[in-house]
Amino acid sequence: MNKRHMKPPRSFHLTTLTALLASLALSGCSFIPTYERPAAPVAAAFGPGLTSAGDGAGLAAADLEWQAFFTDARLKRLIALSLQNNRDLRVAVLAIEQTRAQLQVRRADELPTLNAGITGTRGPASSGAITSTYSAGLSVTAYELDFFGRVRALSQAAQAQLLGSEEARKTVQISLIASVANTYLSLLANDELLRVAREALATRQESLRLTQLKFDNDAASKLDLSQAQSLLEGAKVALAQSTRQRAQDENALVLLLGQPLPADLPDGLPLGSQTLLPDVPAGVPSELLTRRPDIRQAEQVLLANNANIGAARAAFFPRITLTGSAGVVSNDLDTLFSNGTTAWTFVPQLLLPIFDYGRNQANLESAKLARDIAVAQYEKAIQTGFREVADALAGRATLGEQLRAQNAQLAAEQSRMQLIDLRFKHGASNAFDVLDAQRSLFATQQAAVQVQVQQAQNLVTLYKVLGGGWKPPVNQ
Repeated sequence: MNKRHMKPPRSFHLTTLTALLASLALSGCSFIPTYERPAAPVAAAFGPGLTSAGDGAGLAAADLEWQAFFTDARLKRLIALSLQNNRDLRVAVLAIEQTRAQLQVRRADELPTLNAGITGTRGPASSGAITSTYSAGLSVTAYELDFFGRVRALSQAAQAQLLGSEEARKTVQISLIASVANTYLSLLANDELLRVAREALATRQESLRLTQLKFDNDAASKLDLSQAQSLLEGAKVALAQSTRQRAQDENALVLLLGQPLPADLPDGLPLGSQTLLPDVPAGVPSELLTRRPDIRQAEQVLLANNANIGAARAAFFPRITLTGSAGVVSNDLDTLFSNGTTAWTFVPQLLLPIFDYGRNQANLESAKLARDIAVAQYEKAIQTGFREVADALAGRATLGEQLRAQNAQLAAEQSRMQLIDLRFKHGASNAFDVLDAQRSLFATQQAAVQVQVQQAQNLVTLYKVLGGGWKPPVNQ
């Protein structure tokens, strides 16, 4: 139907028509497949003996804010600065806003767009005279009645994409907190290795001096002197390596912070005084579905692709659009609003795809394949999370005992060094015994520091992979 320049009943209003059309659209059907969460392709437990230590006590990692997990004031300040300035996190936040704007576009498509306008035409009439026509009013252009849920399906897909981007931001934040903490711990370990290397260098310089003195007095062989020189150069190598690694760790920390290290940082704790919470319960693998934002993100991607199938299915059915307007028309611009004639148009349109050369079918197959890919990616995210938690739990179960044994070995090597040094000063041991004890003690000291930092970093990693650390900072 197409009518012009006809006066409608007094009760007719464009807003009423708009509301009616919107209600008709909302009453339509949906072709989105019923969503069923895929079964988790992992075992029901992480493994025998991995979750017994500490489980059942304390808060879950996802409920434990990072301010409570970390106790070092210096580290807390560094984490707070990174959350403020890190560029990866900033990109993730901006991505959320971009996705939110895209969702608003999709939601706007579900409702009619109301436009106001004034038009004027001037041209020759059939009589040859020049006539003018002016019109003003409100119009709705090509509003789609969503009987088959195509527009709503696209809106649901956009909503899932927004939720997915928010989970991606949480994932970036969790990884950032863990990266700052592990880099900081590595920096402390390098400080400790530098101290050990300097002590070893001083000890070996003294050994070389004594060996050189004995060699000059024919009390030591050329081999003894060469071994002492070799150990001294080895200590210099270790010192250079630790110095370089510390500088690199500091550079990595600056990058994570997004700014240079401030001069007013509070005093920190040494590596041996870091008191991370070791009793964070691991729970069961199924709880990872709600604790880990990366898994939740993968599920939102799956939901978005599932909704896209509904939109692709709806494309096979007729698309009904409405175009309408209401306003006034006059031949004189001066009397347009005072004495103009009421006019309205109502133009429905139905489009039924007949020959599309397989385009709609191909779009549907593509949407189904995208959903299948999203299912595989969701399952892979669960498997990756399971493996990461299991590895961290294995570390928690063994690194404590390894550190205890390593410290016991260190104590034994220190006692051995003292005894050999005492025997050497009284002529009961030769230079080779002293140098061998120094080499063994230095290696054991380095190993103890490495195991110590591994244990601390493993607890940080466990906290991360269990979904801890994404809550916003409080009073920082």
